[in-house]
Amino acid sequence: MARLTVEDCIVRVPNRFELVVLASHRARELSAGVAPNVEKENDKNPVIALREIADGAVDLDQIKAGLIHGMQRQVEVDEPEEESSLTLPVGEPEAVAAEGEGESESESEGTQVAAEEGDGDAEA
Repeated sequence: MARLTVEDCIVRVPNRFELVVLASHRARELSAGVAPNVEKENDKNPVIALREIADGAVDLDQIKAGLIHGMQRQVEVDEPEEESSLTLPVGEPEAVAAEGEGESESESEGTQVAAEEGDGDAEA
């Protein structure tokens, strides 16, 4: 095969920095045992990766996805949201409203007591 240059690959990946990252990731895949899509011809893995990119023998989007997946520390899993476990009693709206008001009054009393204690500390 003729000598491979970066210009052969720039047609497929216009950014040289992105080309280096993609080719290095593909070379690591080849080192891990993935079968090459072009003939090996006694070339090393980085050269094979560049030849695959230049020939269009690999899907660049698939390499990008594999690269991103390999660099992620925390993988997001889409899980269905759970149903709310809160059930409201049917036909008793006054009782539910009265319970809700009682809780808010006790909470406000607790904050008022805490505020009064804080005022005593400020005077001392």
